[in-house]
Amino acid sequence: MRTPTPVPEHLAGRSFDLTEARRAGITPRMLEHPRFRQVYPRVYCLADLVLSPSEQIAAARRNLPPDARTTHATRLRELGLEHGPLEPLHFVVGRDLHLDVEGILLHRTAVMPQSGPDGVCPEAVFVALAATERMIDLIVIGDWLLRHEHMSATSLGEFIGFCHWRAGAAQALVVVPHLDGRARSTKESETRAIIVFSGLPRPEVNVEVRDDAGALVGIGDLVYRPWRLVVEYEGRQHALDIQQFARDIDRYGGFRRIGWDYHQVTNERLARPRAMIMSLHAQLVRRGYDGPSPAFGRRWDSLFQPVTV
Repeated sequence: MRTPTPVPEHLAGRSFDLTEARRAGITPRMLEHPRFRQVYPRVYCLADLVLSPSEQIAAARRNLPPDARTTHATRLRELGLEHGPLEPLHFVVGRDLHLDVEGILLHRTAVMPQSGPDGVCPEAVFVALAATERMIDLIVIGDWLLRHEHMSATSLGEFIGFCHWRAGAAQALVVVPHLDGRARSTKESETRAIIVFSGLPRPEVNVEVRDDAGALVGIGDLVYRPWRLVVEYEGRQHALDIQQFARDIDRYGGFRRIGWDYHQVTNERLARPRAMIMSLHAQLVRRGYDGPSPAFGRRWDSLFQPVTV
């Protein structure tokens, strides 16, 4: 039995195209052997290799023309935020090109947005997603892009103005007033969106809470200063990290010492948004709030639906 041609080290841990395979002495006939698998047409890897998301994107790029750039959720993932499933992978070209490849969705546009060597600009990502995604998801994504300085409110506004004809531009314009780059986590953004769309007052975002002498007591995620109430999202790490848990207890104790209270939000409570809002409203009332009650009508429903214009 002939010894199989060894796979060079630089190809063993990633995907490669036919040209790279030939340079390594691996013929198309050899690629039919069970030790290889086809990732996309003309793109292969070792059969037992599990590709990371970034390498899966790289594999798709090897199948596409050089002018293809990542867009939509695929570009968002490259920037650091996962939204939705990995596939289909989204790419865009600035010409009329039709490709039907399983696991890849190639978009076409008359004019390419500003792009880097890999993907389109963050503003273009947000506008593209605005055409199809739910309001609550767009608020989370927009907050994250602002927080991590991938874009600014000004750059997003300018992009929408210059590219008002693009799919998603009109929807993005509707979402912009609800964005806040001060949000420190995606769950915090989700919590704020649920509160605002219920009709309760808009809280301040990540602001200092000080005592009467001006000493800093803590920074609240979402702050209702008139009613001395802090709304905090607590992920699982708050309970599992002993040091974080101790810091939280000290901080909440500090709030209470100066007459403030706090409302805890968890992932489980976010999964039942109406119940969460009713609980928050009851606590606000106990703190002296006498404004409108939550409303779960058309505006509330719009938060969980794609944006309409």
